[in-house]
Amino acid sequence: MNIALTFKNFEPSDHLRAYATRRFDKLRRFLPKSGNVEMTAVLTVDKFRHKADVQFSGDYISISAQEQSSDMYATVDMVLDKLETQLKRHAERLKAKKRRSGGSERDFPPDNPSPAEEDIPRKPGLITAELVEPKPLFMPEAILQFEQRQDDVVFVFLNADDSRINILYRRKNGDIGLITPG
Repeated sequence: MNIALTFKNFEPSDHLRAYATRRFDKLRRFLPKSGNVEMTAVLTVDKFRHKADVQFSGDYISISAQEQSSDMYATVDMVLDKLETQLKRHAERLKAKKRRSGGSERDFPPDNPSPAEEDIPRKPGLITAELVEPKPLFMPEAILQFEQRQDDVVFVFLNADDSRINILYRRKNGDIGLITPG
């Protein structure tokens, strides 16, 4: 992670510069080790307001946070808390995505859920929604395309024979099933 600090309308002390760099550097633990992330922090003083505007950008991440107070050290701490919350949420989303796709989690910090969260039964719900525009295909073509996609569970297509939407799905035993409208 590269950190770029910019100070506007004031000359920072060496202590403030070191403090901000040290505090922002602690955010590394929430980022994937292989990620290429740039962090830009703009610290500004306008009369009695001390503002911090921080932006993360890089591979699969774009996060920003702003804070202001009457003390620059407090502003840095407040914006750090906001960023930490957002980065934790982002890391959890990436972990959940890796779990769903069956990938490895070696690039992410270990997951330590509390015992109380593990005991709560999860209700099934809609996880993702996908807009599909079915292509007109003949049945053999549709089966061939579906077999080439090993990771897909369903395949929606427009049957070119009867111009009706059909769905191919992978059964538990590995065979392919067909759903046609009645």
